[in-house]
Amino acid sequence: MKKWMKISLWIIVAASVLTILVFANKAEAGKKYDKPEISIHVNGDRDVFLTEEELIDRLELHRLIQENDQVEKLNIRKMEYVISLMPEVKNVDVFKPIGNQWNIRLNLRKPIARIFNKYGQSFYMDEDGFLMNRSSLHTARVLVFSGAIKDRFSPNSLTEIINNDSLKSIRNLDDIYRISNYVCNDPILHKMIGQVYREKNGDFVLIPIVGDQKIILGTANSDEDVKDKFDRILEFYKEAMPYEGWNKYSEISVKYEGQIVCRKRAN
Repeated sequence: MKKWMKISLWIIVAASVLTILVFANKAEAGKKYDKPEISIHVNGDRDVFLTEEELIDRLELHRLIQENDQVEKLNIRKMEYVISLMPEVKNVDVFKPIGNQWNIRLNLRKPIARIFNKYGQSFYMDEDGFLMNRSSLHTARVLVFSGAIKDRFSPNSLTEIINNDSLKSIRNLDDIYRISNYVCNDPILHKMIGQVYREKNGDFVLIPIVGDQKIILGTANSDEDVKDKFDRILEFYKEAMPYEGWNKYSEISVKYEGQIVCRKRAN
């Protein structure tokens, strides 16, 4: 095929597409848009921190969607930007095919810890180390941390805090992340540990859901340190507790390397 014929063919195709788009836009003009099709996803079996109804309410509050509004008034870009700023949202995609229908797809953050610091603040940490303000409408069933925790809520992620000297003081958030991330991803520990208390000396104390003893974890200075200590805890519960009984010990400590130190309950 000659070059001029190829060019002419491409011009005809482009003109046809442009004509279709123009007629489609004219057909949309004056149409009222439908409610969006909303898809909300969160990793794992977790409580959803943002429902479809709440999302619609927030968009209406920002006047981004209004009853009986027309298709051409939908500001998809601004809507996507506003949703991306919501603390519960990890990422978002807002799109509209031709017609009066449109879609919102959300991936929500997965909380793995709730933190109560010494100043009376309460906030969540997600699986990526992002800090989320607590919700007045939703409560996540996650590991609860309290006690001598000096960290205040910050809109920054854990990585930003750790790597920025101006944000970093005496931080416990990296230790909290290591513990909660390990517990959250272990099917046995997730059902076994309900709360973690930080003593003034820096030791983390685990409060199991079953049993009436406390488990002294000590520090959580590295992923390897945390794994080693939880391995010893699980081994003890597997090998010793069925024979010794759940109420024999008031305290179990894996604070020191390679050791399990138990304190018997007073008669």
